[in-house]
Amino acid sequence: MTTAKNIVILGGGESGVGAAHLAVKQGYEVFVSDSGAIADHYRAELESLGVLYEENRHTEERILAADEVIKSPGIPEQAPVITRLRQKAIPVISEIEFAGRHTTAKMICITGSNGKSTTTMLTYHILKNAGLNVGLAGNIGNSLARQVAAGECGFYVVELSSFMLDDMYTFRADIAVLLNITPDHLDRYDYQMEKYVASKFRITRNQKETDVFIYCADDVETMNALYDHTIHAKTYAFSIQKPVEKGAYLEQDNIIFNLDQINQPSLIMTISELALQGKHNIYNSMASGIVAKVLELRNDSIRESMGNFTNIEHRLEHVARISGIDFINDSKATNVNSTWYALESMPGDVVLILGGVDKGNDYEMLRDMVRSKVKAIVCLGKDNKRIHAAFEDDVDLIVNTSSAREAVEVSYHLAKKGDTVLLSPACASFDLFKNYEDRGNQFKQAVKEL
Repeated sequence: MTTAKNIVILGGGESGVGAAHLAVKQGYEVFVSDSGAIADHYRAELESLGVLYEENRHTEERILAADEVIKSPGIPEQAPVITRLRQKAIPVISEIEFAGRHTTAKMICITGSNGKSTTTMLTYHILKNAGLNVGLAGNIGNSLARQVAAGECGFYVVELSSFMLDDMYTFRADIAVLLNITPDHLDRYDYQMEKYVASKFRITRNQKETDVFIYCADDVETMNALYDHTIHAKTYAFSIQKPVEKGAYLEQDNIIFNLDQINQPSLIMTISELALQGKHNIYNSMASGIVAKVLELRNDSIRESMGNFTNIEHRLEHVARISGIDFINDSKATNVNSTWYALESMPGDVVLILGGVDKGNDYEMLRDMVRSKVKAIVCLGKDNKRIHAAFEDDVDLIVNTSSAREAVEVSYHLAKKGDTVLLSPACASFDLFKNYEDRGNQFKQAVKEL
């Protein structure tokens, strides 16, 4: 437990304002600083809390007077204000780390390069339907700190990005789930994959023998990294390629959950029973199912929840079928691997909308999938040179567009009955849009206007 009393919070979004709620409740002196503008509703919250704040600047003298700093995950380590804090040896932590100090709830933490939002939502859905007092936090919904300040849940399902994990020190996941590790956000890790892998494995930090670590036995980076990390928790694996001793695996079209628990029967589900279809969603469902079995939920309850779950917005979201053409919003696919999974689940010819802010993407892994499924690429971004260079020999047509409406109109004319127009950008959104939600919403609106 920290003895710090003077807390500075960098960032006035959901994470920062949530941390301010908890810090005020715990009796800290709080100051919020944001280098950009703070949204009106968050500014109103800070004022109602009596918290001093600044926006569109960082007053270094005020920030460097802090006993401890809580940092928004969106602020990179290389930011000048963070450099100065490190030089002064002022502790910098995440909102998740701060929240964890003030709750005794069980933490079910989920990370991975792809699928973590879907798996987090599915896990929350299963636990809530089973009657557990559970909260949903992290990258989804309200911040963990805000929920801890408002009142106790017995469990929290927390989606953790690598940025959140980087500033986590004493926080402990009672159940940690690592779905996969593929190149993503390498610009934040000096373009060194080993640094990104190490960040993901921080989810196992502080785990004890009574805790649980769930991982994918088919993921090459995860399996290689396991040799370099000491895991104290009980481990369960999931695989669609081979049987596993304890965990979940695919046998023909059946998923077998077997945790070798006393008085807990195995669970067998056919993949057709799952609400979430596609190879990648079998992995996501396996991970969520293992969590449910660890918590000894009833098989019929798990089966029911896995069968009636509705996927999150902007993740392989079916928008409309127009003139026999399906329009799919996968705006949340901000890396190459997510786009690969999206293409893998498409049944026929695809007009693929790609582009945005390239985070050091290696498009090579998409090449075979593009050759076999994509009839045209519509670029949606300010700088599309790398997409042209990557795929000019693989598709007949690559078109540049500069708005969601233009991308949709061009794609509609390129597609024919039975085709799919897929927005799965493989890139961040902030060159043309506020965020991936804004990109997805503009895409959906443009489809509705066809």
